[in-house]
Amino acid sequence: MVCCLALNPFADNKLIVFFGSAVLLSVLLFLIGFFTEKALGFKPWDFSNNLLNIGSYITLPYALLLGIIGVMFIDLAAPFLNVFLSLIPVALSVIVVLSVCALILIDYILSMITTVKLQHRIKELKNVSDFSDSYLTAEKITELESNYNKLFTENIIRRRLVSAFPDLKHTAYLKQLSDKIEEIKSDNMREYTQAYENKQEKPFAFGFCFTKLFYLFVFGSLIGTIFETVWALVMEGGFEVRVGMVYGPFIPVYGGGACLLTAVLYKLYKLSDTLIFVISAVLGGSFEYFCSWLQEALFGTVSWDYSDATFNINGRTSLLYVLIWGFLGLVWVRYLYPWLSKLIEKIPKMTGSVITTFLVIFMIFDAFMSVCAVYRWSQRDSGVAASNVFQEYLDETFDDERMGILFPNMQNVNESALSSGANSSDTDS
Repeated sequence: MVCCLALNPFADNKLIVFFGSAVLLSVLLFLIGFFTEKALGFKPWDFSNNLLNIGSYITLPYALLLGIIGVMFIDLAAPFLNVFLSLIPVALSVIVVLSVCALILIDYILSMITTVKLQHRIKELKNVSDFSDSYLTAEKITELESNYNKLFTENIIRRRLVSAFPDLKHTAYLKQLSDKIEEIKSDNMREYTQAYENKQEKPFAFGFCFTKLFYLFVFGSLIGTIFETVWALVMEGGFEVRVGMVYGPFIPVYGGGACLLTAVLYKLYKLSDTLIFVISAVLGGSFEYFCSWLQEALFGTVSWDYSDATFNINGRTSLLYVLIWGFLGLVWVRYLYPWLSKLIEKIPKMTGSVITTFLVIFMIFDAFMSVCAVYRWSQRDSGVAASNVFQEYLDETFDDERMGILFPNMQNVNESALSSGANSSDTDS
């Protein structure tokens, strides 16, 4: 509208329209940004990181873009709109214009009221006790984070404001609040790991690092094998070797699950048992589902199928196993991880480096041979003969009998589907 009123007389001169639009619209954006920041305490847009910016409210490339938009509007959009509007009866035009203006005004008023209330809520959160250097409980941290998130999600207008003006979430106080929450989490970790000022004093695999995660993966894979063996013995009444790799008692799904739970929860271990259980259940169930899908996508096989279980999700996981993941996650975070973390850090640095190097090489080799053996097993099942020396070695070393012992529950996807169909037919009968 500004461009039409001011520049329509110069519509035939594209150069004047271009520069006029660039200047007028840039000034308009500058004024809106400036007064919004002064009145409400946040910038609706911020170009401070861009070159050739003016007060961080507008930048030269954006101004040139506005000039192009102005030319396109006056040259293309305005004539079309004039023709279209001429077809509408005058009375209807007045009603439409007044209705649109009323909606814009209402929207503006509601947005202003919501923003002012939001600023008031932000000030309410700024309590001295919230920012004291004394220890804060997990409940207090949860309350702070909850109040912080609710600021922007309590109603549709706030969600719309944040969507339109993302910088609203980055005012000085909110950044302070977010940083303080992270600081509190870090301070709480002092009960989990000892603090060291000198880097040289830190023990082997100190804190949250790749080396410690790798050891947790190995331990988690080993613990998973023990758990699955005991589960088969107690629940199914027979001893059964359940592993996920051809060398060693390792089930990578449990190792990966242990790493995932640690990465998500190791700073939040002071949360209530209920929260840790729920988070572990969701993460574990999702991870189990993903691993099943990945195995099927890569090899066309599955190692577990819960299609017959109650409340299963595509046969890849079920409510029972989700709850088991929740229990395992709680035990892991409360007891196993703290114990394992301290145990790993007691390893001498030189010895730890040698052991780590050996284990990394071994696990990579084990994973490679496991993938090759499973792939070759699938090929043999499809009648594909060995075509080279390595495949012949796999056929001799990891024949069908041995693979059946190592992976008793692994089956082809088609066979699994047929088995499920047969079970359903038997049930129907």
